[in-house]
Amino acid sequence: MGARGAQWHAHEMLFGFALAVVAGNQLGTLTGWRLYLIFAAWAAARIAFLTAPDSVLSDASNIFFVALLALQAAPRLLGAAKKWRNQALPVTLLALCFSVLGFHLGQNVLGAAVLLFALLMLFMGGRLIAPAVAGQLERQGLRLATRVQPRIEGALIIAMALAVAASLASDFFVGIFSVTAGLLAGVRLWRWRLWALRRRPDLLCLAAGYAWLAFGLIVYGAFTNTVALHFITVGAIGTLTFNVMALAWLLRARRDPARSSIIVWGTVLIAVAVLARAAGEYYAAAAAWSAAFMLLLALFAASGRRRAISG
Repeated sequence: MGARGAQWHAHEMLFGFALAVVAGNQLGTLTGWRLYLIFAAWAAARIAFLTAPDSVLSDASNIFFVALLALQAAPRLLGAAKKWRNQALPVTLLALCFSVLGFHLGQNVLGAAVLLFALLMLFMGGRLIAPAVAGQLERQGLRLATRVQPRIEGALIIAMALAVAASLASDFFVGIFSVTAGLLAGVRLWRWRLWALRRRPDLLCLAAGYAWLAFGLIVYGAFTNTVALHFITVGAIGTLTFNVMALAWLLRARRDPARSSIIVWGTVLIAVAVLARAAGEYYAAAAAWSAAFMLLLALFAASGRRRAISG
């Protein structure tokens, strides 16, 4: 794959797939014409970029999509955030939207965009995994005192903000800050005491996405190459996206996520995709990734049928 093709691939992975996932998670309850407008803008941007990536139409449609996303999500999130750590979420989302603008203005912002997505996952993953693990441990008669870990979370936000800034200027400093963030994320993950969980493979699979994130930041900080970035993009983004979507659909269908083998197999397939991509086996990586999300589609279909029958 040439440099230009690699940029196209990265654009669609980050600004097509991952940003759509973030939009779905952060737009809240959106219905009516606003929902259809944002979806139509996203779809038009994908078609324009894939068919004519260097065109004015592609630039305009992608920028229009992120402008709609920013206008819809950022004011609500900023209004709800009282603590400075919580304000990191809407600020990071706005920075991602501006990175799309930067890309279409010819700036090299893809590395910064990956780190911005990493910051989002560090924040959102911690807010999701910690209470879920704590609740399960309490049902087992144990207590998890270290949940959100605000000091570590604050240090993570600062380290990642510095890494993003450094990525636009200095490989040396981006390495230092990325490794620091990865180590902090690893400490945070360790303090959640995942080894104490019993019969909850779904929570372990969810935490695997956070583990890929910590590992990816350390490896990227040490080597600052595009292969290392795939531990964050394919590993962390793929695993967290797969598991969050699967958990949401299973819970809505009143099914026990702990009993779902699809979650386990999907997580394993994404891990295979990560390792295959790191080894340069592109077709194997694509096949494993596609198989994982075909399993997710099958889960959607089965859960939808169950909801229709029970409803």
